[in-house]
Amino acid sequence: MPYLAHTANLQLAGFAFATVGWILNSITTGLVQWRVWHVTNTTVITSGIAWIGIWRTCFFSQVLDSSNQETMFCQEFSVTDAFVPKEIFVAQGLMVVAIILGAAGKAFSVWALKNIYQGSSRMHFIRYWFTLGGILNLLSSLCIIIPVAWNLHSVVNNVSIYFPSSYDMPSSPEMQEVGAGIAVGIVAAVLLFLSGIFFLSYKLPDSFDCKVHPLSKFSDNFSISSGFSSRSLSLASRNFFAEPILNCDGISNKAYDSELDDKL
Repeated sequence: MPYLAHTANLQLAGFAFATVGWILNSITTGLVQWRVWHVTNTTVITSGIAWIGIWRTCFFSQVLDSSNQETMFCQEFSVTDAFVPKEIFVAQGLMVVAIILGAAGKAFSVWALKNIYQGSSRMHFIRYWFTLGGILNLLSSLCIIIPVAWNLHSVVNNVSIYFPSSYDMPSSPEMQEVGAGIAVGIVAAVLLFLSGIFFLSYKLPDSFDCKVHPLSKFSDNFSISSGFSSRSLSLASRNFFAEPILNCDGISNKAYDSELDDKL
């Protein structure tokens, strides 16, 4: 079984990138800081800052709490709500798909690395497993970059979200900023893209060949030696069985010996 651990150094780095990228993708999906709204009316939003993610919106307020303490209030929304913009609607679906694709890509890459470092009789399948893992990671990166770029465009152009009155959110902010969710999503997409490229670049060494070829010299020598061995064995056995038994319990029988000599 050939030693292939030295051929997968780049793929091992790709697995590390894929792992970190997948974790960051999961964090990005749950973060509420995709958009940071700065509002002038601090009657309800006493902190003057509201955060909008792809699942909910949150802000600090002292008015909505009876204890007059500044507490974070969050309200969730879903794709069925009419006020949800298309970029958030698309982000909810694609970010979940990216998590699933990234997990599947990691599974294929783990299986390929396992067969490299522990050995396998099906070495040519390693490249196929790396190829599948690389394609899935590239698709996961694409599913992240589309909603992240779309929401980044909306923040840069100060696009508003018309929340209903029950959300206590203004119709438009005074200013928007890019939140940590978008920044983390960009990093996750880049890492998954690099890991996909690393996995797709794997190839077996040129000198590697999984076919079994007979050793002609060894087989010829073995057949010749085995022929001599069998021939010498047959002669030895023939001589053994042709030799008369002249002794009985260690006592020589001279009469039998002379009679046997006359017959021979």
